[in-house]
Amino acid sequence: MTTLLHIDSSARSGCSGSDPYGSHTRRLSQRFVDRWREQDPEAKIIYRDVGTLPPAPVTGNWIHAAFTPPAKREAWMHAVLAESDALIDELLQADVIVAGVPMYNFGPPAQFKAYIDNIVRVGRTFGFDRSRAGDPYWPLLAQAGKKLVVLSSRGDHGYGEGERIAAINHVEPSLRTAFGYMGIRESFGAAIEYDEFGDERLAQSIARAEADVDGLVLRLAPQRGRAAA
Repeated sequence: MTTLLHIDSSARSGCSGSDPYGSHTRRLSQRFVDRWREQDPEAKIIYRDVGTLPPAPVTGNWIHAAFTPPAKREAWMHAVLAESDALIDELLQADVIVAGVPMYNFGPPAQFKAYIDNIVRVGRTFGFDRSRAGDPYWPLLAQAGKKLVVLSSRGDHGYGEGERIAAINHVEPSLRTAFGYMGIRESFGAAIEYDEFGDERLAQSIARAEADVDGLVLRLAPQRGRAAA
């Protein structure tokens, strides 16, 4: 059975097209999950809304606890890491991570950055040994076969790879870096642009992004009547 981890991070509630002032990324991520269920009805969906319920930011106590060997942790350290443990447990269950991540001021929302800071954790998603020859860091999820799907939205246009302002897009590149560091290196995506223009170009961009989402599902999901690869 395939497990999807569905994450939303927009500060906006609801979905564009059906809710006033709704989120484009929630629209795309929900479409992805709905289309996936059509192809794979038995799929398990884990949902996490970090846009409305963001994880606590990393603190000095969190860092102290995370870098203390588990056998030496005090009770307060386990408490400090409890939310991080829950988020990582969800990630470990997932075959596909589908994340709705809008661009806020050229990068992901602070809520999603807090999520990343909680899941990129020594001993759980990456290893560290200062005495290890060569690179003292290594990914712990590299052999898990997980896939990342990033569904984004931007107010302007031209943020795609090779386009006019791709250099100031720090959404998809930063996510590929963080998830790749843990060993999740197979990534896909789609994005809506022209949100601040609100004209026909926005409508066309939405249609293209929805078609891209449908194509990704057909590419990644086990098809009805066909065993998963």
